[in-house]
Amino acid sequence: MSDTMTSTTTLPTAAGSRSARRSVGRWLLLCCGMIAVMVLLGGITRLTDSGLSIMEWKPLMGALPPLSDHEWERVFALYRQIAEYKHVNAGMTLDAFQSIFWWEYLHRLWGRLLAVAFLVPLVWFLIRGQLSRAELPRLVTLFVLGGLQGAVGWFMVASGFQDRVDVSQYRLVIHLMLALAIFALMLWYALDYLHDAPLEGDPAVAAKLARHARCMNLIIAVEIALGGLVAGTDAGYVYNDFPRMNGHWLSPDLLLLSPWWSNFTENLAMVQFQHRLTSGFVAIAVISFLIRVRRHEVAAIIKRRALTLPFALAAQAFLGIATLMLVVPMSLAVLHQLGAFVLLACGLIAQHALRRQARPLP
Repeated sequence: MSDTMTSTTTLPTAAGSRSARRSVGRWLLLCCGMIAVMVLLGGITRLTDSGLSIMEWKPLMGALPPLSDHEWERVFALYRQIAEYKHVNAGMTLDAFQSIFWWEYLHRLWGRLLAVAFLVPLVWFLIRGQLSRAELPRLVTLFVLGGLQGAVGWFMVASGFQDRVDVSQYRLVIHLMLALAIFALMLWYALDYLHDAPLEGDPAVAAKLARHARCMNLIIAVEIALGGLVAGTDAGYVYNDFPRMNGHWLSPDLLLLSPWWSNFTENLAMVQFQHRLTSGFVAIAVISFLIRVRRHEVAAIIKRRALTLPFALAAQAFLGIATLMLVVPMSLAVLHQLGAFVLLACGLIAQHALRRQARPLP
């Protein structure tokens, strides 16, 4: 994925104990799980068109929902000012507004809980001497990125306050990919704490396979970004046959827009097509990686971890095709979004194990 993930650096804790390192690793894994839940909530918020229901950004005071009829009327009045209400939800009742408000509120509340779940244990581990100063910068960076994610989320929501009836697909992709970057870094750091011992085997072979894993994970990340573009343009609601697109192997609608480059982000046919096409490259990368791992002498744990990839890929492919052909039912759509993070996690776990073999034994 990034240079940060090309090598595993053993950072001894101040206490220097194995149990202390495992505690830190388990905490980071818990935060990864909370990020996955955050992604699920974000998908539900998107699919229920709830994202524009809260028109104020109050990082602290916003933790409280409206507590009186007057406050509910106030926030509803703010919503009635934007284009989404005027052109999509005109005449919406207060009860209907509350039903979408709670999804967006829960999404934001979970983000605040995630910040607390990260910051409080971080301070606790520091006080107890279970983290050294050398380890602190990368953990603080994660916290800063989390704060930035909140700001980017508001930047995305604000794009729907003017003439649009939805948020900008470009800002949505930025928001999604920042979440993915935080998830990937946090998982990588967790693995550093939980599995830091070098593995037996040929370091040169492991280094080559690690490069393959890095390219594979990059392709998966690109596919996730393209999936965000599909979600941001609602491209999943059209061309709902598979493997063809409205009966065509190559849709005649791919290059309808001018200038031509706008098709890649604005034309629903092209947006969906490039997501389909890149899924094929993901499959090639995953299958070829598994074949190479099985043919080379690598540690048994690496082969076991590589074996999770085709299962994650198959599940993700099934969810994607079913979501498309059933015209984006919410349950399948959010599972498909979560499945993308699971697939990347499997790739990162395999890549991390390869880096452990690529390091010389002490």
